[in-house]
Amino acid sequence: MSKDDKTPVDENQLIAERRSKLTAIREKGVEDNASAFPNEFRRSDFADKLQESFADKDKEELENLNHIVSVAGRVMAKRGPFMVLQDVSGQIQLYADKTVQQDIKARYGHWDVGDLVGVCGPLHKSGRGDLYVNLDQYELLTKSLRPLPEKFHGLADQEMRYRQRYVDLIVNSDSRRVFQLRSKIIDFIRHYLNQRDFMEVETPMMQIIPGGATAKPFVTFHNALDQEMYMRVAPELYLKRLVVGGFEKVYEVNRNFRNEGLSTRHNPEFTMLEFYEAYADYRDLMDLTEDMLRKLCETVLGSTTVTYQGSDYDFAQPFDRLTIIESILYYNEHLKIGDIDNLDSACAVAKKLEIPLKDSWGLGKVQIEIFEKTVEHRLDNPTFITAYPTEVSPLARRNDDDPFVTDRFEFFVGGREIANGFSELNDAEDQAERFLEQAREKDAGDDEAMHYDADYVRALEYGLPPTAGEGIGIDRLVMLLTDSPSIRDVLLFPHMRPE
Repeated sequence: MSKDDKTPVDENQLIAERRSKLTAIREKGVEDNASAFPNEFRRSDFADKLQESFADKDKEELENLNHIVSVAGRVMAKRGPFMVLQDVSGQIQLYADKTVQQDIKARYGHWDVGDLVGVCGPLHKSGRGDLYVNLDQYELLTKSLRPLPEKFHGLADQEMRYRQRYVDLIVNSDSRRVFQLRSKIIDFIRHYLNQRDFMEVETPMMQIIPGGATAKPFVTFHNALDQEMYMRVAPELYLKRLVVGGFEKVYEVNRNFRNEGLSTRHNPEFTMLEFYEAYADYRDLMDLTEDMLRKLCETVLGSTTVTYQGSDYDFAQPFDRLTIIESILYYNEHLKIGDIDNLDSACAVAKKLEIPLKDSWGLGKVQIEIFEKTVEHRLDNPTFITAYPTEVSPLARRNDDDPFVTDRFEFFVGGREIANGFSELNDAEDQAERFLEQAREKDAGDDEAMHYDADYVRALEYGLPPTAGEGIGIDRLVMLLTDSPSIRDVLLFPHMRPE
């Protein structure tokens, strides 16, 4: 719509008008030996710092102070002689008197909403108490050729927000806040681990054998080596190789790739934190995780109460801890231990729940299917679930008292898994047997089963100290802490089907 009559204006017409202005600026630049896209302007001030520093000054104080500032950013609105400039930190108003307006028109054919400008001048405050910069010096830095979405619409179309994130970030302050918080969350985690003598490392993204998780990998091809390679599904096996090598505390904020479906919780590439500590077990990591997440909420959010999609979760209270069996019985009051402690009765329960079963599944896998169907979505408060069956935990250490289960936990909040950790399997012969079982399952048609990794078994034969490791889904954690319903809301450039 035009600013005067509010009648619809074709976007192509607006683009043509802006291109015409740019052409005129270019032609004038040739005459004046000036660039249409100058790069000499330097700013000294940011909107948020100015708003903060001069909030308590009244109109007369600012006039007497005559404080000269230099700001740069995007024009977001125009109201008569006033404009709103937005930089990375926030917004501040600009004021152009009639003489300046006439000069801007003569030089640039008017500034449009979306143009990037640099201005210098004294700070003032309007009668309404709004801070503004009086334009003494001014320059068009970049001509915006496409109009921004109307302010009363914003960028409401979800798919357009994800496809054109650059526009979304310009017009939606909520989107900017999410990604600023994401950066602070990752920065806090790094600081927390560094303070505890963990060393940040990097491991290969392209691997000859994809390992560290039961997931379907992406396949690529290395021309020089003349061989297939895989995008990593997890960095786990490489990080544990480093522990074998003597780096006793390591972590990686890593990008993983899994050739699986898209959903509000899944993206083909995603960010994980994985960390490993020698001479520790899964209980140590549960304690560390609880402390880290509580302090993360306190530091980054300013509160230990996290609100997600209308529900509040209290990170100040001790986190709940239940075994798989305890959680199934707790959330299925009609079941008794005898209903799920042997294969036949557990299969009968699963069939009543309409869970499709495979002949190759053992008791542990059936128990996990019952857990995922009846329990997982009900784990609202911060909860650690422990004692995962060995059958579904190919890399975790068996429990010394009950080898049917492993010393493993998963962490849930709001019915969603956030973290997975365990005492690491450091018995090379046991690991070799489990890899062989995974290989048999892959041969039977399981695309997500692991490959046999002979080099990793060899590394274990040199000796992995008693070690605990954990992975935390950064994207899901950010979703929780920013109240974002979809993983696409916390990924700057989520994967989309081609337009």
